Amino acid sequence: MERRAFRGGVHPPGHKEATAGSPVAWAPVPSRLVVPLSQHLGAPCVATVAEGDRVERGQVIGDVDAMVSAPVHSPVAGTVAEIGRTLTAGGTVVGAIVIDADEQQDLDGFVIVPDEGDGKARVRAAGVVGMGGATFPSVVKLNPPKGMEIKTVILNGCECEPFLTCDHRLMLEQPERVVAGAVHIRSLVGAGRAIIALEENKPDAAAALRAATRDGVEIVELPVRYPQGAEKQLIYALLKTEVPHGKLPAATGALVHNVATAVAIADVLEYGKPLTERIVTVTGAVGRPGNYRVLLGTLVSELIEAAGGLSDDVERVISGGPMTGMALGSLDVPVTKGMSGIVALPKGLAAPALSDDQPCMRCGRCPESCPMSLEPYAIANYAHLAMWDAAASRNALDCIECGVCSYVCPTNRPLLQLVRQAKSAAMAKGVKA
Repeated sequence: MERRAFRGGVHPPGHKEATAGSPVAWAPVPSRLVVPLSQHLGAPCVATVAEGDRVERGQVIGDVDAMVSAPVHSPVAGTVAEIGRTLTAGGTVVGAIVIDADEQQDLDGFVIVPDEGDGKARVRAAGVVGMGGATFPSVVKLNPPKGMEIKTVILNGCECEPFLTCDHRLMLEQPERVVAGAVHIRSLVGAGRAIIALEENKPDAAAALRAATRDGVEIVELPVRYPQGAEKQLIYALLKTEVPHGKLPAATGALVHNVATAVAIADVLEYGKPLTERIVTVTGAVGRPGNYRVLLGTLVSELIEAAGGLSDDVERVISGGPMTGMALGSLDVPVTKGMSGIVALPKGLAAPALSDDQPCMRCGRCPESCPMSLEPYAIANYAHLAMWDAAASRNALDCIECGVCSYVCPTNRPLLQLVRQAKSAAMAKGVKA
């Protein structure tokens, strides 16, 4: 009998072979970087520098006095060329700082984040956000609401999204830093337990973590099933506790951080290093698929060029993974804190165009596979008719946007996109989960 750690889910092809064995390599330093002032959920930053200013690597260049926000730092030493705006991978236009990089760069050096004795404040000052894609400011999760005691810290190394291997390589190459992140986060929130969770298809990473583990940090391997790495599913798989409807995961006594986020937290607490780069998987129909350490603000077009360029049979380029990511309308968008992958899908692997949508045939596959026990077909039907209140009444806001519904739909309905529309409309009207 198949072991299931949670309800629903699917087994999409992994497509990880091309990069799982690729050690992380530095991407070239661009001559010009475009650094968005909003790389996180919450209030966008305001520029703290002006055109013509000299900046150093790690210097704060944008910040805002808001609880839910995170400052941004210069990834390089250079000169501010422009305070302007940029298109993002998500299709929005945000404020940005354009920096002309010095020809010579010391990537081992940076402006140290001051240590004033408050570890949580230092994490905030370093600009650390959720690097698994959610981009929620990490300091907010480190300060749960009153009455919610964190008992277990969970580091998410499942990386269940097809094609992506950046977290796999991080755990394999820097297991000591991942474990250090678990220890630091456990200490910051006063938890008694810390778990690093990953799927069973990464035995090399699991072995590396076990060899590096200390201070009672547990390494747990979970069955391979998408979306194993979703926060609520991960908590249930490990603790057999459901996050109550409409509540934060902290209500279960658990706090979940991505492994890359944990390393960033360890780096600032031990070295004072701000978040100025991240590992990105560049894969699919490119010349040199691999994992690259990329300075934030590098244009996707330049990163793809560093990876050997696009093949002739590319159908679509996605930011993130194919299940949850966004198709890029332009390659001239910058790499940001939450961008874990660039996937160039060739013809035959890309999902059908939205014009190929067909009516729902009531097959029942989407509610059967939905890990949140929703009825995606019903939410999508209401969204298609712009009946936003009706869509919200079907608990649209509980959707974790894993993309399972679109994956299993035999008529190629853009279920995920329709549910996202319903969620956006509900939130705009002030509806709560």
